[in-house]
Amino acid sequence: MSAGSSKDAKTVDEKNYKATEEEEIAAIDYELRQIESEQQKLEDRKKILTQRKEKLRDDALLKKSFTLSKKNWDTEKFPWSKDLRKALTGVFKIDSFRSLQLSTMNAVISKEDVILVMPTGGGKSLCYQLPAAISKGITIVISPLVSLMEDQLHGLRKVNVKAMMLSSKSGRENTTAIMNGLVDKNSDLRLVYVTPEYMAKSNRFMGKLQKAFEAGRLDRIAIDEVHCCSQWGHDFRPDYRFLGILKSMFPDVPLLGLTATAPARVIVDVQKMLDLQGCLVLRARFNRPNIFYEVRRKPVDKDTCLAMLENLLKCRFEGKSGIIYTTTIKDAEQLTDDLRARGLKVGCYHAMLEADFRSKVHSKWLSGDYQAVVATIAFGLGIDKPNVRFVIHHCMSKSMENFYQESGRAGRDGKKAVSIVMYRLADIFKLSTMVFQDKVGLQNLYGMLLYCLDRITCRRSLIAKHFEEDWKSSDCAQMCDHCYKPKESKEIDVGPYCRQLYKIITKAVQNDTRLTALKLLDAWYGKGPVASRVSTVPIPKLSREKGEAIIGHLLINGYLQEEFHFAAYSTITYLKRGPKSGLAQVEDHKIMFDCGD
Repeated sequence: MSAGSSKDAKTVDEKNYKATEEEEIAAIDYELRQIESEQQKLEDRKKILTQRKEKLRDDALLKKSFTLSKKNWDTEKFPWSKDLRKALTGVFKIDSFRSLQLSTMNAVISKEDVILVMPTGGGKSLCYQLPAAISKGITIVISPLVSLMEDQLHGLRKVNVKAMMLSSKSGRENTTAIMNGLVDKNSDLRLVYVTPEYMAKSNRFMGKLQKAFEAGRLDRIAIDEVHCCSQWGHDFRPDYRFLGILKSMFPDVPLLGLTATAPARVIVDVQKMLDLQGCLVLRARFNRPNIFYEVRRKPVDKDTCLAMLENLLKCRFEGKSGIIYTTTIKDAEQLTDDLRARGLKVGCYHAMLEADFRSKVHSKWLSGDYQAVVATIAFGLGIDKPNVRFVIHHCMSKSMENFYQESGRAGRDGKKAVSIVMYRLADIFKLSTMVFQDKVGLQNLYGMLLYCLDRITCRRSLIAKHFEEDWKSSDCAQMCDHCYKPKESKEIDVGPYCRQLYKIITKAVQNDTRLTALKLLDAWYGKGPVASRVSTVPIPKLSREKGEAIIGHLLINGYLQEEFHFAAYSTITYLKRGPKSGLAQVEDHKIMFDCGD
């Protein structure tokens, strides 16, 4: 064979080998696609089956809850009814049960698991305190707030019901007394309050609890703020996960979960997390007919804002007692100093203060020496002061649940009280950096933003809708700013404004910069750095207040979106186009917004 023939043969072999190689790769690719297709089908099937399984479990929980709800628990025909009535009037000096209290107690003493959803001030604590007073064993009360536990202990001492508390700050003598009381059948200890953090970390306590259970001394476990168990709750706490073992450890011990606020999906999630195979769910109405709900535009200028507060306390609320809620400890301290400088008698309360100092502030407020307490949400002691006539939210709350609890500390005596939210858009971005890492943090915050931005709808109906409660327009009786002084609806299409804002954001991106809400507003209104402005974007013929409201509306509805960046000592939030930006850029797409009159 000639050299040329050999070379040609080699070339043919290489081509044949290459063709064979390509065919094999194509065959492998085809088989991989088949496998991926089958995998996708299996994944889809798995998803369907998992969802079906979850639904069947949810249905089972709801079915048992429905069955339990059919029984008449609101009666005094149980074996323990006379003892309950005697302790109610004789020990606690209360004439009658409030709505759902008797039903809750009867079910829990019957060893049924119960979740009670009752507004702040509805009397949830009596639902475990009274059964504990007539029992021989121990009631464990799990609560996240030390201040509230201390307050309840103080109240129980007054009526001679033995109760003690365990937390990370408990002294050795106190801890030893509780540990012994749990297992001593002759002990007169009836209630032990404990934080979930302590419970999760103390093997000694859990060991004693097991011994108490084995000795038949563990009567019931009450879990306050039970919505904290659920990641869908507005105040999820990781230490509450530990409570999922309670049902398996103490199967015959009834669990009583209590919360002021929880929608249906949170209640179902809580049951799963606590391993409750269905339970009695009791839900009180959320309407507080005696509270007047109001939202005020919060002035940007600090002195103007302080003047507004001064006027409220010295005129509208002269001689009346109230609470002013702030977001941070620094805000509480600064606002207290500023109001005192204007001659107002106010005290400061937050979790970082010494216990003795907090007690003095509380006492001065109860006695009337302080007209108001300037506090963070750690201040829950107002729960036992019936004549709180006003609650002012110096900064809007992080969620509708938080807002409802805070405002609900007013008017416990049933007489008229006022809830005022001081709102401005800048506060949203201060709060969002605190909550954005929570599963539903931003969703909850934007729900509160919607409450503040709405200029027409009855405030009370917005609250009712959030808590999935049936509502009639007559239920308000002009007890909110919108129903008291109705405004005419005035819807406008803010689509063109949205597209203008996108142009400003696009220019910032092209210049490798980001815009905070304030900088975006400034650029829109022809303020701030010239480099941030867009010549083809006209300055809107709207007040800046309405401009802020439009940005808030676009944020709530997904046309704008927050983008969070970690800095050395803080988290910064910028605005960018939202998931609905593609829709918004269609010229004839309308984004309707009611700007009132």
